[in-house]
Amino acid sequence: MNDLIPRTGNYKALLSYQKSDVIYRITYYFCNKYLNKGDRTVDQMVQAARSGKQNIIEGCAASSTSTKTEIKLLNVAKASLRELLEDYEDYLKTRGHRQWEAGSCEYEAMRRLGRTQSDPEFYMNLVSTRPPETIANMVVILLNQADYLLHRQLQRLADDFLKNGGFSERMARLRKEQRGR
Repeated sequence: MNDLIPRTGNYKALLSYQKSDVIYRITYYFCNKYLNKGDRTVDQMVQAARSGKQNIIEGCAASSTSTKTEIKLLNVAKASLRELLEDYEDYLKTRGHRQWEAGSCEYEAMRRLGRTQSDPEFYMNLVSTRPPETIANMVVILLNQADYLLHRQLQRLADDFLKNGGFSERMARLRKEQRGR
């Protein structure tokens, strides 16, 4: 039975999940502190951040029996986070704030931080002392990193599927082996 339904779904170990958890927490804080409560954007941003995180969890949970479902849900997570990226970029544009450019000292420092730090509490302590335009820029970089991680994760799943097949093929192979015994 262990060969048929492998134990999978340790989403908390995934960097994509860790990054999306940080993004969700910062977004929730950001929206509640800096955006108008009645603004539809608040709900949209919080839901996009939550969807990114939750679809990674759901995809991992489905992974033992459906690579197709896992890939679909990870792609939904990726799409939700891309939507959120646009919201943060819009926030910066509509308020006349500068978006950090690649190569700028702020951009490069945040990229390094994003590569080495995944603790949500670390980020929450950091954002609690920063102005909203800095927080938005920080999240833009984290979102780009999450997008990259999800892209790599999806590519790995596709490669693994091509190499090893999926659940139905595993079922057929194991059934054939059982008959041969």
